[in-house]
Amino acid sequence: MSHQIIKELSTRYTVKKYDPSKRISAEDIDVIKEALRLSPSSVNSQPWKFILVESDEGKQRLHDTFANKHQFNQLHAKEASHSLLLAYDPKFTKEKFSKRVDVEVSSGHLPAEMYDSFMGAYAFAEMNTDESGNNSSWTKAQVYLALGNLLHTLARLGIASTPMEGVDPELIGDIFKDELDGHVCEVALAMGYQNEKEDWNFGLPKARLPVTDILEVV
Repeated sequence: MSHQIIKELSTRYTVKKYDPSKRISAEDIDVIKEALRLSPSSVNSQPWKFILVESDEGKQRLHDTFANKHQFNQLHAKEASHSLLLAYDPKFTKEKFSKRVDVEVSSGHLPAEMYDSFMGAYAFAEMNTDESGNNSSWTKAQVYLALGNLLHTLARLGIASTPMEGVDPELIGDIFKDELDGHVCEVALAMGYQNEKEDWNFGLPKARLPVTDILEVV
């Protein structure tokens, strides 16, 4: 298929080795930040927080979170141009949701007289909240919507990436405690430019099931 979107997605892959000398431009970082902000979420809940790691000090801290496990991802912490920690709110309350509804109104997206009606959408969170107030199974799912949106954005920008569930949530929670502010990070994303000579995954053909195996048209 010759469509530009398909071309971009066909060349996107999970990088195994980055070129530490290549940096993402400030202009592209601005696009990445805005793409994250525009990511979709159920009832526009946005129950997340993102931490962009770009400084040497931040990279060292991220590197340190791999002390106990998943060392196969540790090299990305320092070699990738940037890394992103994607974190969810494990206890997303109705009060927190009301702040999103405030923005619905202030942005002009929602008429002020519909404020109370839209607050009813919090029922989606309530249906996934246990007796202790934990709704992490629901809020974590929203984080993956943002991750998918960003992976496509990076493909369009020609920026390489490595999604990483191979991280240590406990050490990340400790080392980035202040920035996380109660949010939980169980997935991260390395971003930058691959070292084509040393990345064994570079240039290999896509390995996907045929569309007839995964899609039914009714």
